[in-house]
Amino acid sequence: MFHRTLSSAYSTFLSAIICLFALPHFTAAQIGGNDRDFAFGMLDMTKDAIKKNYYDPTFHGVDIDFVFEQARERIKAAPSRDALMITIASAVLAFDDSHTTFVPPARAAEVEYGWQVAMVGDDCYITRIKPKSDAEAKGLKVGDKLLAIDGFKPTRKNLWQMYYRYFSIAPTARVNMTLLSPGDEKPHNLTIETKINKSAGLVTLQTLYERGVVRHGWFDSSKLNEYEQFGNELLIWKMHTFSTSEQSVDAAMGKARDCKTLVLDLRENGGGYVDTMKRLLGYFFDRDVKIGDQKMRKETKPMIAKTHGSGIFKGNLIVLVNHDSASASEIFAKVIQNESRGKVIGDTTMGAVMESKFFDLDSGFGKNLYFGTSVTVADLIMPDGKSLEKIGVTPDEIVLPTGKDLAESKDPVLAYAAKLAGVELSPEKAGTFFPYEWPK
Repeated sequence: MFHRTLSSAYSTFLSAIICLFALPHFTAAQIGGNDRDFAFGMLDMTKDAIKKNYYDPTFHGVDIDFVFEQARERIKAAPSRDALMITIASAVLAFDDSHTTFVPPARAAEVEYGWQVAMVGDDCYITRIKPKSDAEAKGLKVGDKLLAIDGFKPTRKNLWQMYYRYFSIAPTARVNMTLLSPGDEKPHNLTIETKINKSAGLVTLQTLYERGVVRHGWFDSSKLNEYEQFGNELLIWKMHTFSTSEQSVDAAMGKARDCKTLVLDLRENGGGYVDTMKRLLGYFFDRDVKIGDQKMRKETKPMIAKTHGSGIFKGNLIVLVNHDSASASEIFAKVIQNESRGKVIGDTTMGAVMESKFFDLDSGFGKNLYFGTSVTVADLIMPDGKSLEKIGVTPDEIVLPTGKDLAESKDPVLAYAAKLAGVELSPEKAGTFFPYEWPK
């Protein structure tokens, strides 16, 4: 009875994943040689990594042996190499865990879609278009609402799966978009060609992991932190990632020390190092603060942010977040909110707060078959007894850009935060800060 019930639930889940993944791929290489045997090996090693390291030994009630046995049966009938990878990825996604994912072997070509999207409230918008891309040539516009891509409707819950599919598992030669432009009453369709760079060399495993699993954005690593300052009244700190050193946090807070207000912009910050988050939190409290309880496989221990004592920042704090604020970003925002230390403004965060570890795996058949698995090793239970996973942080004030704002490069969220700090800043001017640079 248990297996029949699980099989029905898993079949429903699998149908949704197949709808997302089983689309025209940029390569549909047929299976040859030892491909199927390699896939069996990857499936077994992926299962082993999860079984030994997943933070919840009950796997949320998922029968891991059953799920992977079904995947093994599907591998036997898979018609292409992409289908093999999709099968393994689908088995891992059965855990419905944003931080537990399969990362396939690196590809010998790089895909460039020329567009990016993001959730704003409950709608998905085109947020960036690369100059001279096919997206630009076909008339795709920033501010267009994305209603569907290849028949798949993006939502707050599944957008990360869409990026995972397109960047890591099965890149595609083209996408078919259904769009609604600002001011239009009827949607229109566009087919956007993908740029495939076969001369880029081997796309590394880490590149696939960062682009397809952790976050879909990209930032210049030489600009981990960017600033705009208005005398002693206001410092705006654009913090792109928590995957930075504690020393960089000290340097940033040194800039803020004498300012009346700090606006910490964590929009699109996908998280990073726990120690960096703890270091930053310590600058805003004159006492040690409990962040929550770190729930691991064999133990639960408190996570504490230690105060910097006389070196703390005593001014006003405003934290900006959006749907792409994840992990350490949303935990930071929630602590500030819980302790009434500042104001959180923007959009509800992603709700992806698990702590994970990346396992490099090797099929033993050559360097092109290095692959990996990200496995959740801990959840964080907040002081109210709840996890932020799949829930996220709801800001104190919801402030969202419209499609028209995006199209006109306006940033009403940052402008509003500056106004709260007593600084006049137009949405047009705010939109010129921290310009995005496409990777070369």
